[in-house]
Amino acid sequence: MHNAKQTLEQWSGVTNHTSLPGILSLVDYSTYYNIDYNDNDTAPCSPSNVKVFGQAFIPVLYSIVFIVGFIGNSLVLCVLVKYHQRSNMTDVGLFNLAVSDLLFLISLPFWAHAATSEWTLGNIMCHTITALFMLGFYGSIFFMVLMTVDRYAIIVHAQASLFTNHRSVKAGIGLSLLMWVLSLGASLPTIIFSQAKNESGEWTCKPEYPHGSTWRQFSYIELNILGWVLPLSVMVFCYSRIIPILRSIKSQRKHKAVRLILVLVAVFFLFWTPYNIVIFMRFLHYSGYMQKCEWKVGTDMAMQWVETIAFSHCCINPIIYAFVGQKFRTSVLRILKQWFPVCFSKCTTIVSELSERRSSVYSRSSDVSSTKIF
Repeated sequence: MHNAKQTLEQWSGVTNHTSLPGILSLVDYSTYYNIDYNDNDTAPCSPSNVKVFGQAFIPVLYSIVFIVGFIGNSLVLCVLVKYHQRSNMTDVGLFNLAVSDLLFLISLPFWAHAATSEWTLGNIMCHTITALFMLGFYGSIFFMVLMTVDRYAIIVHAQASLFTNHRSVKAGIGLSLLMWVLSLGASLPTIIFSQAKNESGEWTCKPEYPHGSTWRQFSYIELNILGWVLPLSVMVFCYSRIIPILRSIKSQRKHKAVRLILVLVAVFFLFWTPYNIVIFMRFLHYSGYMQKCEWKVGTDMAMQWVETIAFSHCCINPIIYAFVGQKFRTSVLRILKQWFPVCFSKCTTIVSELSERRSSVYSRSSDVSSTKIF
């Protein structure tokens, strides 16, 4: 009877065991190993299929995201550091976006290990890995918003000296520091409440929210608003003003710029919307709705899929924000040729020939940076 009561408390969120392979979702992974009960009946609810999937596939999926994302974002940093002596605010934003993604990616191997085993790194590392994860997540979101607003300013308000005269490196660094401060503020609740704890003979790294508080619900709403509603609203507003201006320009390159904008918004929407829907369903669960076992098991299984899809967005960022630029691709191939001369020498030659042909057709603006969209 005591065990049943304790399990019921875990189900209701009073004592929440969480060994977090993905702490951002605040998923209660320990319920995969225990027996849960419905609020309406006493039949056991044992989501064994969720447990098996988590142990088998989460480490594999997280490892793939880590490897691909780490390579792409590392190349972005190498190009920006080595070949961009005269940077502007756009390059500073791209640099910090890559740093944010790398912080996020560094934490994934630890959560992948925690999906199959207990937490063995202690309380300090629990806070540290949680901080890297949350700072990387919110930093990536906020720097995408910053780069969107920067594009909006230089295109829609190109004639306003307030925007054009202050797009310096110092202004970029100042805004970047502001974004990091905002990221830290958004991450603090999860960082503070996370701790390594021995429960039922197993060590876990999880948020321990005060009993009776609304911090858990607040974390879910914060994720929805800052991680989806805010960036998507900014992107839709800014790019809806940018597209008409690009379409009015008599240039063949405007079509590529418009397509790139549509890709930016579509990719963000497709990668992050399913995840935020499941997050909102968890908010409803901990607010007293959707208490049935079927809902709980369904959201647990769905979370593991949509979480991996959302996390893989950091692998796409280098492609849609950096590698689409011809100069940036050329710089990447130049670096790869230096590191792997046999494999990439032919690719570099081909890209150089294509660049020369394009330069004879299209006029180049001296103010175009490596990441400007037209």
